[in-house]
Amino acid sequence: MPTHVPLSVLDLVPVSQGSSTQDALETSMQAARSADRLGYNRVWYAEHHNTAHLGASATAVLIGRSAALTERIRVGSGGVMLPNHAPLRVAEEFGTLAQFYPDRIDLGLGRAPGTDRMTADLLSRSSAEPQAFATHVYDLTGWFGKEGTGHSVPVSGGVSAGTDVPLWILGSTVNGASIAGQLGLPFSLASHFAPGQMHEALEVYRSSFDPSAPTAQIDKPYVMAGINVVIAPTDDEAQRLWTTPQRMMIDVRTGNRRPLQPPVEPDAVPERERQFAESMLGVKAVGSPDTARADLEKFVETTGVDELITVTYTHDPADRMRSLELLAELWF
Repeated sequence: MPTHVPLSVLDLVPVSQGSSTQDALETSMQAARSADRLGYNRVWYAEHHNTAHLGASATAVLIGRSAALTERIRVGSGGVMLPNHAPLRVAEEFGTLAQFYPDRIDLGLGRAPGTDRMTADLLSRSSAEPQAFATHVYDLTGWFGKEGTGHSVPVSGGVSAGTDVPLWILGSTVNGASIAGQLGLPFSLASHFAPGQMHEALEVYRSSFDPSAPTAQIDKPYVMAGINVVIAPTDDEAQRLWTTPQRMMIDVRTGNRRPLQPPVEPDAVPERERQFAESMLGVKAVGSPDTARADLEKFVETTGVDELITVTYTHDPADRMRSLELLAELWF
């Protein structure tokens, strides 16, 4: 039997048609509790803005609530979009979280704004330019270190000192992979929605990895890759549920801002639209437990990734919880 890598969960807190944002937040916390009980490695929350039907915008707040409701699972950001924030403030927030929940908090960092240009301008607090981003990451390692002082500025992080919060670099292209490698940090690959440069990004990250970098926190490359997962008792039922994320991706392309739609029969999704959705969401394990296991094992074998972070969109929260349960049964 193949060795199974750790499994984690990425949550964007989507709102389903007929439900409220409050409902979505409660579902998200319920999913975190289930993941904790079932043996998942970590649960991460994304950061998106000016998106009415996603509840993942105040990432640190979600992390704090989730950590309070769970017992052992790691909780983190997938990620904090650093250009939207003052880096010192990020150190203070995540340092506080780490004080409350020692050795359970992760800080995943990205350079994209997670929103449109107008909203990004309203949020902008630091530069997305690669060298500036690397400097901010370097300062964060100092603020989380023993002395608690930024490396490029003689400013204390106060509450963050000595918390040693692990840093991750998020990315979907060779650019993000190169930054992660040169900084000597673990890399979280957004293959669940941007598979186009997946293999090139993995090669670049591994070949550029520098364990001697001042920012390095690990001694060899470590990749966690995103994969879409919908598991149901039968392949036919899973394929029907899969039409919800397909239609979500089509809505993103067309600018049709609406909540997660109920599933339909697969043939009801026009072929051209289905092809587009699959081009974006093609890294997936959708089907019965046997089908999903084979897809997951094949993905790990062909990529050599060290961990999987799963993304599951369903209109009915009960279908998501069942998928989490079935995945745990077949993998752990």
